[in-house]
Amino acid sequence: MAYDVAAVRAHFPALREGAAHFDGPGGAQVPDVVGDAVRETLTSAIANRGSVTAAERRAEEIVATARRTMSEFLNAGSIVFGRSMTQLTYDFARTLSKNWRPGDEIIVTRIDHDANIRPWVQAAEAARATVRWAPFDRTTGELPVESVTKLLSDRTRVVAITAASNLLGTRPDVAEIARAAHEMAAFVYVDGVHYTPHVPVDVEAMDADFFVCSPYKFLGPHLGVLAAAPELLETLRPDKLLPSTNAVPERFELGTLPYELLAGTTAAVEFMRGLDGLEEHELRLRHQLESGLQELGVRIYSKASSRTPTVLFSVDGLDPAEVYRRLGAEGVNAPAGHFYAIECSRWLGLGDKGAVRAGIGPYTDESDVDRLLKAVARLR
Repeated sequence: MAYDVAAVRAHFPALREGAAHFDGPGGAQVPDVVGDAVRETLTSAIANRGSVTAAERRAEEIVATARRTMSEFLNAGSIVFGRSMTQLTYDFARTLSKNWRPGDEIIVTRIDHDANIRPWVQAAEAARATVRWAPFDRTTGELPVESVTKLLSDRTRVVAITAASNLLGTRPDVAEIARAAHEMAAFVYVDGVHYTPHVPVDVEAMDADFFVCSPYKFLGPHLGVLAAAPELLETLRPDKLLPSTNAVPERFELGTLPYELLAGTTAAVEFMRGLDGLEEHELRLRHQLESGLQELGVRIYSKASSRTPTVLFSVDGLDPAEVYRRLGAEGVNAPAGHFYAIECSRWLGLGDKGAVRAGIGPYTDESDVDRLLKAVARLR
């Protein structure tokens, strides 16, 4: 059955404003069912979690349902909720680094978002550990397995790797990198923020020790999610309040959880599960976009053989911010910048200005792509 993009779009009130949204990699638009779930939770009788009153039980059920839903969605073990992927990564970097010693090594990559670089770099500095950098191919945008694995040693403690570059869309072979890292007894911490909206996630098959993502990138509310095996989480001792529970995964969640956002996350996952044919739809539109940009002579940086429906490009003679502004004036939302993948942007030679990024999502249709191409053509 063909992907019914018109039926999908009908669930997104934000589209009524008329813009063509290619800004999903920075935060997707939200379907009505997610907004309904958030509103209903906020306006229902609710209290701190417990088992005595109906309000307590409602909170308990919302949390349990969100954990179960995310665990099934990611094919993962325990689920830890946080304010954002960045906050969770800082928390876990601080926790893991308690066991690091001078001379230990941490591997990060040039293609990652800074949220999967800077927490590890700063934790390594505090522990006097060594940071080793894995480069990617500037021409193809590929991150070869050996670029990471050649840096491994018996002193490697963590390999921080993206499942999909938020700037280029590149999808490294995480499973193969994880296999090599585990042979050295290193943990593998995977940034799945840009991967999760586009690809069915299987954390177990990926062999990630930690996998983090953000519901607001896959049609949900602003929140962070970390998945890890409960047995692994049991070995970690985060800083926490004295009266708070020491149970896993709650010991990693600092303070009361945002119940309304958890309800919205559950609704977002359920909506995503109903999008049969999404990958094929997004791939087809990506090909349409790329071929159109190539015909216009636009410089494209996203060239990896395996990547998300994300295209990073620039227009010769025009500052990326100017392209962004002029596209926006025509109702085409395709932002410009480094999008916090600052090491990636610099490695590409784009500096801190970056380039223009167009991301295709569940609600993108052919007319959106056509609008973007026509708007770019008018820039020439």
